[in-house]
Amino acid sequence: MKILISNDDGFDSPGIQLLAKAVEDLGEVYVVAPHRERSTAGHSLTLHKPLRIHELGERRFSTSGTPADCIYLGIHHILKEKPGLILSGINRGANLGTDVFYSGTVAAARRVRSWM
Repeated sequence: MKILISNDDGFDSPGIQLLAKAVEDLGEVYVVAPHRERSTAGHSLTLHKPLRIHELGERRFSTSGTPADCIYLGIHHILKEKPGLILSGINRGANLGTDVFYSGTVAAARRVRSWM
């Protein structure tokens, strides 16, 4: 099974690395995350400038885009097929209450439905 992971804290955040490690026995883990923190990016997409993808290791990619961009790029350009599981996190913040309206981590998980 192919597993796609993203977040809004950035590729180098400890949470995303822990999440990838925690599920590595379930299948092929692909990490596609913003190259820097993109907290509060919500469902925003990059429309007016080129998106850059940098391969940083086997099945590990950072992008210049938002968390929602990362899920789109992961599904349509990196995996080129639907993953069996998509995870977002582990987040540095709590994402409680109204935080879910603008959280990039929550948006990465929610955008999946419209692209699959």
